[in-house]
Amino acid sequence: MDGDKDLNPSYWLDACEDIDLGEFVQPDSAAASVVVPSDVDPSFFDGVLDSIPAGVTLVEAEPVVTPVSNGVKRGHGEANKSNEAEVGNRERFGKRVRVERERVCRKRGRDSRDCDVRDKGFTRRREQHCNGGRGNRDADWRDGRGYWERDRLGTSDMVFHPGSWESSGNQDVKAHVEKNNGGNEGELKKDDPKKKVAREHARKYQLDVLEHAKNKNTIAFLETGAGKTLIAVLLIKSMYDDLHKQGKKMLAVFLVPKVPLVYQQAEVIREQTGYEVGHYCGEMGQDFWDARRWQREFEKKHVLVMTAQILLNILRHSIIKMEAINLLILDECHHAVKKHPYSLVMSEFYHTTAKEKRPSVFGMTASPVNLKGVSSQVDCAIKIRNLETKLDSVVCTIKDRKELEKHVPMPIETVVEYDKAASLWSLHEQIKQMEVEVWKAAQSSSRRSKWQFMGARDAGGVKEELRQVYGVSERTEGDGAANLIQKLRAINYALDELGQWCAYKVAESFLTALQSDERANFQLDVKFQESYLSKVVSLLQCQLSEGAVLQNNGGEVSEKGCESTCADETEEGELPDTQVVSGGEHVDVVIGAAVADGKVTPKVQSLIQILLKYQHMEDFRAIIFVERVVAALVLPKVFAELPSLNFINSASLIGHNNSQEMRSSQMQDTISRFRDGRVTLLVATSVAEEGLDIRQCNVVIRFDLAKTVLAYIQSRGRARKPGSDYILMVERGNLSHEAFLRNARNSEETLRKEAIERTDLSHLKDTSKLISIEPSLGTVYQVESTGAVVSLNSAVGLIHFYCSQLPSDRYSILRPEFTMERHENPESPTEYSCRLQLPCNAPFENLEGPVCSSMRVAQQAVCLAACKKLHEMGAFTDMLLPDKGSKGEGEKADENDEGDPLPGTARHREFYPEGVANILQGDWILSGRDAHDNSKLFRLYMYVVKCVNAGSTKDSFLTQVSVFAVLFGNELDAEVLSMSTELFIARTMTTEASLVFRGCIEVTKSQLDSLKSFHVRLMSIVLDVDVEPSTTPWDPAKAYLFVPVCGIKEHEKQIDWDTIENIIQTSAWNNPLQRARPDVYLGTNERTLGGDRREYGYGKLRGQKSHPTYGVRGAVAQFDVVKASGLVPDRAANGNLTHGKLMMADSCADAHDLVGRIVTAAHSGKRFYIDSVRFEMTAENSFPRKDGYLGPLEYTSFADYYKQKYGVDLMYKQQPLIRGRGVSYCKNLLSPRFEHSEGPEGESEDTPDKTYYLFLPPELCFVHPLSGSLIRGAQRLPSIMRRVESMLLAVQLKNVISYPVPAYKILEALTAASCQETFCYERAELLGDAYLKWVVSRYLFLRHPQKHEGQLTRMRQKMVSNMVLYQYALTKGLQSYIQADRFAPSRWAAPGVLPVFDEDDKETDFLSDQETGEIAETINDELEDGELDEGDSSSYRVLSSKTLADVVEALIGVYYVEGGKQAANHFMKWVGIQVDFDPATEIETQARPPGAVPDSILRSVDFDAIEGSLNFKFEDKSLLVEAITHASRPSSGVSCYQRLEFVGDAVLDHLITKHLFFMYTDLPPGRLTDLRAAAVNNENFARVVVKHRLHVHLRHGSSALEKQIRDFVKEVESEVSKPGFNSFGLGDCKAPKVLGDIFESIAGAVFLDSQRDTSSVWKVFQPLLHPTVTPETLPMHPVRELQERCQQQAEGLEYKATRNGNVATVQVFVDGVQVGVAQNPQKKMAQKLAARNALAALKAKETEAEAAKEKENEENGKKKNGSQTFTRQTLNDICLRRNWPMPSYRCVSEGGPAHAKRFIFAVRVNTSDKGWTDECVGEPMPSVKKAKDSAAALLLELLNRLYAYNC
Repeated sequence: MDGDKDLNPSYWLDACEDIDLGEFVQPDSAAASVVVPSDVDPSFFDGVLDSIPAGVTLVEAEPVVTPVSNGVKRGHGEANKSNEAEVGNRERFGKRVRVERERVCRKRGRDSRDCDVRDKGFTRRREQHCNGGRGNRDADWRDGRGYWERDRLGTSDMVFHPGSWESSGNQDVKAHVEKNNGGNEGELKKDDPKKKVAREHARKYQLDVLEHAKNKNTIAFLETGAGKTLIAVLLIKSMYDDLHKQGKKMLAVFLVPKVPLVYQQAEVIREQTGYEVGHYCGEMGQDFWDARRWQREFEKKHVLVMTAQILLNILRHSIIKMEAINLLILDECHHAVKKHPYSLVMSEFYHTTAKEKRPSVFGMTASPVNLKGVSSQVDCAIKIRNLETKLDSVVCTIKDRKELEKHVPMPIETVVEYDKAASLWSLHEQIKQMEVEVWKAAQSSSRRSKWQFMGARDAGGVKEELRQVYGVSERTEGDGAANLIQKLRAINYALDELGQWCAYKVAESFLTALQSDERANFQLDVKFQESYLSKVVSLLQCQLSEGAVLQNNGGEVSEKGCESTCADETEEGELPDTQVVSGGEHVDVVIGAAVADGKVTPKVQSLIQILLKYQHMEDFRAIIFVERVVAALVLPKVFAELPSLNFINSASLIGHNNSQEMRSSQMQDTISRFRDGRVTLLVATSVAEEGLDIRQCNVVIRFDLAKTVLAYIQSRGRARKPGSDYILMVERGNLSHEAFLRNARNSEETLRKEAIERTDLSHLKDTSKLISIEPSLGTVYQVESTGAVVSLNSAVGLIHFYCSQLPSDRYSILRPEFTMERHENPESPTEYSCRLQLPCNAPFENLEGPVCSSMRVAQQAVCLAACKKLHEMGAFTDMLLPDKGSKGEGEKADENDEGDPLPGTARHREFYPEGVANILQGDWILSGRDAHDNSKLFRLYMYVVKCVNAGSTKDSFLTQVSVFAVLFGNELDAEVLSMSTELFIARTMTTEASLVFRGCIEVTKSQLDSLKSFHVRLMSIVLDVDVEPSTTPWDPAKAYLFVPVCGIKEHEKQIDWDTIENIIQTSAWNNPLQRARPDVYLGTNERTLGGDRREYGYGKLRGQKSHPTYGVRGAVAQFDVVKASGLVPDRAANGNLTHGKLMMADSCADAHDLVGRIVTAAHSGKRFYIDSVRFEMTAENSFPRKDGYLGPLEYTSFADYYKQKYGVDLMYKQQPLIRGRGVSYCKNLLSPRFEHSEGPEGESEDTPDKTYYLFLPPELCFVHPLSGSLIRGAQRLPSIMRRVESMLLAVQLKNVISYPVPAYKILEALTAASCQETFCYERAELLGDAYLKWVVSRYLFLRHPQKHEGQLTRMRQKMVSNMVLYQYALTKGLQSYIQADRFAPSRWAAPGVLPVFDEDDKETDFLSDQETGEIAETINDELEDGELDEGDSSSYRVLSSKTLADVVEALIGVYYVEGGKQAANHFMKWVGIQVDFDPATEIETQARPPGAVPDSILRSVDFDAIEGSLNFKFEDKSLLVEAITHASRPSSGVSCYQRLEFVGDAVLDHLITKHLFFMYTDLPPGRLTDLRAAAVNNENFARVVVKHRLHVHLRHGSSALEKQIRDFVKEVESEVSKPGFNSFGLGDCKAPKVLGDIFESIAGAVFLDSQRDTSSVWKVFQPLLHPTVTPETLPMHPVRELQERCQQQAEGLEYKATRNGNVATVQVFVDGVQVGVAQNPQKKMAQKLAARNALAALKAKETEAEAAKEKENEENGKKKNGSQTFTRQTLNDICLRRNWPMPSYRCVSEGGPAHAKRFIFAVRVNTSDKGWTDECVGEPMPSVKKAKDSAAALLLELLNRLYAYNC
């Protein structure tokens, strides 16, 4: 097998971790686990299923009868036959056949016949589904003789294919479907419904132990397989029931020592109890959970299954108290010794809890002694007694072993001896020599302290530290040295134990893993390791086949001999001894020869012999235990290499210390595959010894002997099946091996005996042999408020955790440094003290520890002191967890358990009432309800609505409008009068509307009643709300009236009382068709003023049965319905007509008076403006055709039209017709409607050719009491008043905030972009956002000099997050002032005319009154306080909480623009953002007294050069030193730049945003945001740093960073050399983030040094940033540009990314064709370059196409007209002309990802003379429209041939 196909590289990164480094590395006890199958490809576990040999494991997965899909049961007999056939094939064809069979197996799933049947069914169902209910037409489609399509060879010729398109063209599609189905076959079978696990019945001995455990704390000492977990489950149930009776909730904690057991035991408890069970292991990230998250787990769950370390952590941080636990179960409790987490949980928390509050304890073990053995009965007794003391429990075992033996099968133990391996001395020596070289490199490394003083055993968590070194990044070659030494020792171990070939495979795997590691391109140590490993690989390189046969027995051996399967003569249970193997035995020739020259050791050979013994075993399932990870990883490679072992499917199961995601899930996967037989052999380290319950396992082989008695007992217990084998491999003549086996067997017997008989130990009572449990005082630091505690044991780990949480990048590894000092004293033993150095961004750097007896204790003591100090300084929370900068009030916010959106986000929406300004209140509007006193006068303020037109229009209707005034009860603010509102009346005309104060008027009560009646009549028609003046409710919160005025000059305008009286007194209002909503009266539900769509019959009937004539265009109701109502009087036909008079529906009218009036159509209830009377037309004139319609005439005359369509017999057919146009609904005139006109509004009435006119018979029309000019004038009033009301609210808010700022600016800050008006808050929000960020950053930086950048950033986030701003906005009631919806007049509440609440904003569909009531009711139910109040004229609207937060920022921006810092700070203080800072305290909190930097460092910095580049002289040089110091620089009293970067980032963001805001005042908000993003970004800043050569002064300690900066500088120099190039962050090379950071940190230093003056910062940085980005130079990101281009052209865009080693490749596909590709180490950069290349290619292609087109046009000359595009429209026209039915289209294929879909359509037409044409199949297109066009073009060509005319 190739090295690169072996194992996932990440496993090999850690495969050496169990290799002891002597004084280098400390083994970590809490190792988690991981699984590796034997042939994983580099994509983690994708290759899992590939390792299944065909036909073997799939059938043998379970020993029971297997159900097969067709209902027939297949037992083992059939399975065996297939196996034998399979074996025969293998013997004949060797390995190649196996590979091919595997491939088939993979593709077809378990049963290919099933697969075929299913495929066909699937395809058939899919076809039926796709074609819906068109069965008959499907048959038609299939009848065709063939189909036409374009030639695929690149010509554009048409090609005919016989048969249907499916049978050939669709093969690809079908193949794809089959492939997908085949692939899912395995899954379909696998996902059978889970069989209900049968409840296990407890055996007598289990019930005995259970009773014991109910009464007292118990340690159950039972064999593996005796069912200890069941006893625990029964105990949990018993405890649950007891507590349930008392009404309490149970919390049981089940502890396990290894990760695999977490999943296994949790599953068992869930299945057996049905309780809520949580499972937790380190990989799930619980280290980062806060108390709230844990609290939720405790509340929801009954049982928590976890590794002991997690419980220890949450106890230490006081997240849970020991007294909260009812039952504590310890699985494999023999681990509770020394510093194991079990032991620490008991000693630190259990024994320190009051006895009555302690939980019950239940321990489970197969051996209470976890040591190499026991020397005597007393020794055994002491160890058991100590365990009992530690667990506060009593050991309980079974006295009568007969029952146990009946239930627990013991495997047959066999010892197999192997020969000692010959030493490969020269190879060993060469590898050892390399170790020495590497060691020297490590010593010369800059990081001496790590190695020099403390051996790794005393370094505390160095294993973890190594993981960090490897997982984060290295700074020097020395950092990789430790890892490399481990690898070399792992290779040496493999060489010694397994032989040269295995060692070669190990080295090769290490090398491959390194080379495919993404980090390699910026880590020098990786290159360093690579160079050595390459040497080792070439040194060990060898092949197993070399000279194998000759060395074996001197002659050739046939292939058959090699694979011989003759019966073995040894007795059952015996194993052949390990003599030199001859060709006839069951061992590969290859191996026999390899042993001789050391390529494989006799031990490996012996293992292979043992395995071959089982090759005919039916349900073989084995575990091989090895000591080291490398052996576990390499042995499956050996098995895969040997043809004779192809009956085995092997995988590895290894422990690991890397918390890499997916690891435990992969481990679970391998264990489950071993359970179901897809893997038959596990090669495992000790991780599989304990507790893994795999009932099918029938062979356990100890390749390496166990180290302890316990491991011996535990591993034996993995053989769970009756009649299993337990095989121990021992070296022939090795005395220690023999002694161990003797000792193990004796110890086991002694333990059993002691557990039953119990030796008296009273004579040892006070000796040190028996442990005491009093915890020693003074070794812990406890927080009183929470009870969280840190002890000597946990302090070192906590300090490491703290450092890992400090802000860092990949060039700096932040970890504590320890320096030991030896204190020699002649009289007493040597003592030690330890000095701790924390990273430079911690609140303090150095701490001296006390003098202690050992290095270990000295290190613990200094860490404990550091924890105490960090807590006192606020770096630790009261839970003793690193403080992330969260503030108390921020704790409230958390994500919703139900997944609801969080407050502050755009998705979080709530109902709020619309605000009404207080000044509009007036009780005068309620008059008329009380007395009849007419003498009372009402004093009102009259404001005339002045409209000034801008632009012109040909439409005279738009200029013929009545003038109105508005009457208020109070005087309006002058700012409201100074504002003019732009109304978008027509495409070419706008109107500036404003209010002009006309003076005070006094009206009597009766006059007021008339005014109110007129107002209600007018607005009910304008807003289409049917209300009666006498009964409508009035709301004093919104009191004003609209009145008509007359008078030529402005100052002469008076109320037009005549018009008012005429309108309110007319009897026409008695006719329901003349009032609002005639549709309700007619029962059609079609709104009268419903916009152009509804005027011409596009409305919908909702909730009612269709009227008989509905569905014919424009039909609404039969005329008979209206006649029957008596609204239209009966008249004699053809009555006398007077000239100039017209007979209307209910009266006789003068023809000339009609022009300009409004009529209501009696047959439909629709309203029309009368444009003119057409004396030349009568109802007998012929009815006009539709434009372009060529079919037969539908109606002969107008009279015929009304007869057929509406059932109306016209009486006066000779009367002239009147021409009318629809009265449009009241529109929102505040939005610029005509720039991007969409929908009905585009079809506006401004140009006559776009206006639809109708011809109406006068006898069907009622003249409306309101004139056309009155209605048109009144339709402007809602938009004007919406603006006036908004402005009044803005004035009111201004007065509340009490700071002089123009009210119209405040209105801008309150108006969202969604209103679609001419202004919105987005520009101001951008500025306010930057200013707020700046002010808060400055405040936090100066207020908290001890906090690091990570804490400051989180604190800032808490202060300026949308959620917090949203809360501020709510507190101040800003929601009432905000305008967030596009104005919809239909939802607007005019005084006395309330809106219909249920209509949507788009004014499309309307509901009946009945539905309205229902909807209002529903909303009332949903809102807690029934917020929709009928009498409330302020309607409710929905606001997103992000809008509220944005408005706060916009108001900050507006106040800043209008009044500078003072105004902005005033507003921030008002809203509740507390950032005030007393200048007196500011000076004290300087980050550091000047001059604290050592002289040596000051001398090393070139201040003149830096200050020259900046053109700024620093007073305090230490600020500049800090600004250029990176965290990777070994600390020497200088902090790194992170804090300065925090403040510098905010100040630059603020200054640049401010500059752009004032520089480009007319730029739309989106463009301004793009400008800001281009100017304020890391890439841009990094290029400025390089341009001014500031990067050369960076102080850092990382050679990898050095290299990256060098590469970047080269790239930038080549960029700059390009003419006119300015990338503004879009260059081809990604900048190291560090360069942008130092630009910001220098800005922070300049700010502090210039006495915190921002103008000084801008003075320094504006020249540096020159040339700044402008709208002209703003580049668009290629990815975005390409996306927009493809969207415009309806093309499918797709990116495909792959990574090969360190290089990412990105390909761009447009419409399935590759148009661009690029490579780069960074995937994002590769995508950008690929997009740029694609754009260039597409533009070049377009240019070529245009040139070709021009050339073709020139050649064709006059034939240009012939080159028209044939589309569906052309085809439709032909069908119309020839009276053929319309063409028939169908989709024959649809596929591809969502963003790059492809459609193929087919079309044919049924010609009248030739029948159906052949089908024409178009080309694949990205849209349905284009696909149909493509097919239509083909059919047109076909018709052209058939009919020989030019279409």
